[in-house]
Amino acid sequence: MNYIDLFAGAGGLSEGFIKTGYEAIAHVEMNHDAANTLRTRLSYYYLKKNKKINLYYKYLRKEITREDLYKEIPAEVLNTVIEKEITIKTLPSIFKTIDDILVGKNVDIIVGGPPCQAYSLVGRPKQQKIKEDQKNGREIDDDRKYLYKLYFEFLKYYEPKLFVYENVPGLLNLDDGKYWKDIKKIFRELGYEVNYRQLNSKDFGVPQERKRIILIGTIGSTKFVFPDFSTKKNNCTLKELLDDLPSIQAGEELNEYNDNKPHSYTMKHFRSKDDVLTWHLARRHNDRDREIYRIAIKKWIENNQQKRLHYYELPKELITHKNTKDFTDRFKIIPPNLYHSHTVLAHIAKDGHYYIHYDLKQARSLTVREAARLQSFPDNFYFEGSRTAAYTQIGNAVPPMMAEGIAKEIKKQLRIKGGKNVG
Repeated sequence: MNYIDLFAGAGGLSEGFIKTGYEAIAHVEMNHDAANTLRTRLSYYYLKKNKKINLYYKYLRKEITREDLYKEIPAEVLNTVIEKEITIKTLPSIFKTIDDILVGKNVDIIVGGPPCQAYSLVGRPKQQKIKEDQKNGREIDDDRKYLYKLYFEFLKYYEPKLFVYENVPGLLNLDDGKYWKDIKKIFRELGYEVNYRQLNSKDFGVPQERKRIILIGTIGSTKFVFPDFSTKKNNCTLKELLDDLPSIQAGEELNEYNDNKPHSYTMKHFRSKDDVLTWHLARRHNDRDREIYRIAIKKWIENNQQKRLHYYELPKELITHKNTKDFTDRFKIIPPNLYHSHTVLAHIAKDGHYYIHYDLKQARSLTVREAARLQSFPDNFYFEGSRTAAYTQIGNAVPPMMAEGIAKEIKKQLRIKGGKNVG
């Protein structure tokens, strides 16, 4: 089975589908760093398949450049990444590029979801401002809310047997459900029968609470019943998950694993004996923030209190915001004794206050690699671009372990043989 990944980002969805045996026809992504991340990941799979994986590890050890790495990869592999923004104007050229790759084949599945910030609860204050502007006659809106219409253009053009559409739960209620009603209406008009559920990544073994709406649509005689996914529990606390990563201070980077024996869960899902540790890089913090981090850590770990810090509880000399009533949990640690973290958002690229490491001696926010593990990216998954770009890619991604669980169930039900559905 093959697939197209739209609004692909760093490739969290693709990672799950590739690991399940699907063939990537195209990934469409406008961000340059994320597009390079996709190319580098495709390089990993190509080199692994052709028993040249040592070249990939040379790149991770910075013994060769990215240009050197890409020279070893066939153009037809790298060219499956289409680095373009999806707009009405770019659709014809994107379709032509994909058609040239397909060479007469049909598209089995389309996956992806438009950027979710416009639908998220975090973005609601902005949405309220938009409503106020409209009420006062000012036509201001967030164009990202309408990107789903471009997703539909791909469905109309390629008529895949099945699609997977991912987004945040806020999609269902935005503007009193207007957009959700419109989305369902257009799916029906295109001939797709749609089922959807709100799923939580922790139920797929991901060490993170992350609720997402997953829509799966089928067309024609294609049969699919939205599955009751069996819950996969991990037996690994967050401390055990991160325990093999070296202790570092704010602003430091270390790219060698420590001597601690990794948990079996870590070895099964995140590490192999040949892996090269990358992106164990911590951002810098000022003294005030680090002092707040220590207070937050102590409040959780001392005497096993397991209590979160509220902003208004801080000493007056550490309070810099006038508003102490709203968003009082703006400083939040990753609890070492729990099995799932709170949701890792793209906001981690701006500051680390919501993602504080649990170790009092380190008193810092999560490194890029630690954040990637919470999202279930394996350690051999390399993110291209700056530290900020890497955090953003991680925060916007679909957890690969969740994507893999969905991909396996689709493959199981469709049972494609010779390009025909025999389900």
